Amino acid sequence: MKRILITGADSYIGTSLEKWLEKYPDKYTVDTVDMKGEGWRLKSFAGYDVVFHVAGIAHVSSDSKREALYYKVNRDLTIETAMKAKFDSVKQFIFMSSIIVYGDIHSSLGFIDRHMIPTPNNFYGKSKLQAEEGIMKLASEEFKTVILRPPMIYGKGSKGNYPKLAKAAQKLPIFPDIDNERSMLHIDNLCEFIKLIIDNEEDGLFFPQNEEYVKTSELVKTIAEAHGKKIMLTKIFNP
Repeated sequence: MKRILITGADSYIGTSLEKWLEKYPDKYTVDTVDMKGEGWRLKSFAGYDVVFHVAGIAHVSSDSKREALYYKVNRDLTIETAMKAKFDSVKQFIFMSSIIVYGDIHSSLGFIDRHMIPTPNNFYGKSKLQAEEGIMKLASEEFKTVILRPPMIYGKGSKGNYPKLAKAAQKLPIFPDIDNERSMLHIDNLCEFIKLIIDNEEDGLFFPQNEEYVKTSELVKTIAEAHGKKIMLTKIFNP
């Protein structure tokens, strides 16, 4: 029986993982902790085998007024949480980073692996990368650290860009046929991947993603067809 603590109450990925692991009541017990405010610092992490840190600001912003907040939450809070986990003798710390650390990713770069150098081009990506660097410094034989860099996550109840595309697919009669591709991953596949990371007591850097990238326009067209809608793809609006 493994005891798992998920940071970030009501987060989409955290809640999804909790429900996924609840299917195996003989293997896992799962608790969550709200990271807002100061109360979490009073909670002991002792006795937990795994801390899954998903709390953070999850989406890109160009508002410079929010830059300091991104570093405070995505970097500083993450490193402090990892330090507390190590001090309380947690065995494994899993950090939900993001593919955003690679900047603008296109299919021409090929399948992302550990040899690709991160080049974040906004403070969201930079805050995530700096958090990774801080966590990896804490790694040891007794404190295994895991960095996950997933792409856009989709599935029932997902947030972010996917539901926006789904909404557009059901309302717009036409959509730009832009020659871009992006990596995606279904939430169930991500949860199963994290389960395996926990089961195998892994450490290191991981890049869970589908083997094939998807054109945004083709994704929108497929969603529209699934809802009985027809949408025309056009290159008229292309730069």
